[in-house]
Amino acid sequence: MKRPINKQLLLVSVGVAFGLILIGMGLQSATTGREAQNIPAVIEDMRPGPGDQVVQQAQVSVDFVEGYEASLEIDGIALETTRLDELSAEGNSSLEPGAQVEIPPTAIYDPGNYIISFTPQEGAPIEVFTQGVHTATVTYWKIIDGKAKARSFTWEFEAN
Repeated sequence: MKRPINKQLLLVSVGVAFGLILIGMGLQSATTGREAQNIPAVIEDMRPGPGDQVVQQAQVSVDFVEGYEASLEIDGIALETTRLDELSAEGNSSLEPGAQVEIPPTAIYDPGNYIISFTPQEGAPIEVFTQGVHTATVTYWKIIDGKAKARSFTWEFEAN
């Protein structure tokens, strides 16, 4: 003998199943972190990140995967770039081992680690980050392709 179907119980079960399916679909389609910020895959790390709050003397740096070179622009100011390998070789052959090399007030590109960075300082185009929102743009390219195939990524951060 068959038991009659409890329509109320069936309706509640279908509603719960439908709700669980919607929750699962929502979790799978959510974009967070790097995806939500559209950070290119070739950028391994960046500081400050999009929307971060920093102090007025904070360093801006972008770390790329192997094989990329870059230039940096902050608040519409294209920063001159100094390569670390040229800095240590250029006119410093008379340096004693362990002597300090003077770092110019420019963006610094480290070809050994594929990192470009800039720290506001006296004599630099930007001596401090004024309070408020700042816009940074990093232009990057594969070393083997050259600057003609460059792409860029722009983000904002806030100085306190």
